[in-house]
Amino acid sequence: MTTPLSPTSSDTHDGPAAAPDPAVPPREFPIRRGCPFAAPAEYDALRTDAPVARVTLPTKREAWVVTRYDDVRELLSDPRVSADIRRPNFPALGEGEQEAGARFRPFIRTDAPEHTKYRRMLLPVFTVRRVRAMRPAVQARVDEILDGMLAAGGPVDFVSAYANAVSTSVICELLGIPRKNLEFFRDVTRISGSRHSTAEQVSEALGGLFGLLAELVAERREEPRDDLISRLVTDHLATGNVTMDQLLSTLGITINAGRETTTSMIALSTLLLLDQPELTEELRRDTSVMPAAVDELLRVLSVADSIPLRVAAEDIELSGRPVPADDGVIALLAGANHDPEQFDDPERVDFHRTDNHHVAFGYGVHQCIGQHLARLELEVALETLIRRVPTLRLAGDRGQVAFKHDSATFGLEELMVAW
Repeated sequence: MTTPLSPTSSDTHDGPAAAPDPAVPPREFPIRRGCPFAAPAEYDALRTDAPVARVTLPTKREAWVVTRYDDVRELLSDPRVSADIRRPNFPALGEGEQEAGARFRPFIRTDAPEHTKYRRMLLPVFTVRRVRAMRPAVQARVDEILDGMLAAGGPVDFVSAYANAVSTSVICELLGIPRKNLEFFRDVTRISGSRHSTAEQVSEALGGLFGLLAELVAERREEPRDDLISRLVTDHLATGNVTMDQLLSTLGITINAGRETTTSMIALSTLLLLDQPELTEELRRDTSVMPAAVDELLRVLSVADSIPLRVAAEDIELSGRPVPADDGVIALLAGANHDPEQFDDPERVDFHRTDNHHVAFGYGVHQCIGQHLARLELEVALETLIRRVPTLRLAGDRGQVAFKHDSATFGLEELMVAW
């Protein structure tokens, strides 16, 4: 399969942004990608002509989108900008998203000191040292999943058989969730992550999730184990640092965030490597390149493009554009990661790129707490696949590659492969 990459604008963008034309209506957002391995082509035009642009969301609410690398980092590190989902103009992308978030209070949609409290609870589990120690267990689980996929015979849907299975298994085993519940968690994240889900559907799905988690918390109270749920129950719930509802919300968002983005990255990375076999051969020749390759794939694919949803708590200014207090703002990570002012020839996949300071995991105090685990999963999942299935190929025609545009996390719904 050969998919042309979207062209990159060569224009520079010095100086303040031009004043908006009042006759030009806001663009509809999200903007679909023309190429799965690049940001939407419209981001180039926005970055040059309207780096802070007005858009209309699926909820019919208006917000600003930001596409320049420097602006995205400035926005995400500005203490005058809020991540609190309860704010009236929070730029939620789905009808049920804000209502469910206001009810269940995921910590990634909160501000300090609340956000700081929950981040400190989870941080000891996701340090570089702790994650490195998980490599043998992750490798064993990936091998087991791949054994099952190969035994089933092709063609298979790679998304469900491998990418989804790896990401769901790893995060659930980290928390201590039995394997029999894996399919349930996939269904919950599919419903809660879809722009087409209603507030009632999202609440019902999350209610079922929290019900199951409550049962596991009760079990760990009686019999603690060596897992994240037990650690949080012992160190924080039993001591009164958090309530049961707060603990369940923290566990729920850890599962949701840790599963969907990694699933998308494993599947899209595999599709890209099938599309550009010279990159696969480079990794096969020298596996030491894999960590840098994973970071470059994270930059290029930017699956979490519009996850950083914010509200200006005070008047701010980006690229000369005033953003009034209480307006919603979305930091487009793919826009930043494909900014030619920051990355030379940004559409090119270069595993030897130096100073690759991408923002695929966000930036600032809300930068993804699970980024080290995500990198580990990607390294192990891709290296194992390349090593053990050298004949992997797309099955059938390109119609068997289905892209998912229903949530802030860009990915694949289906990828049929054979070997």
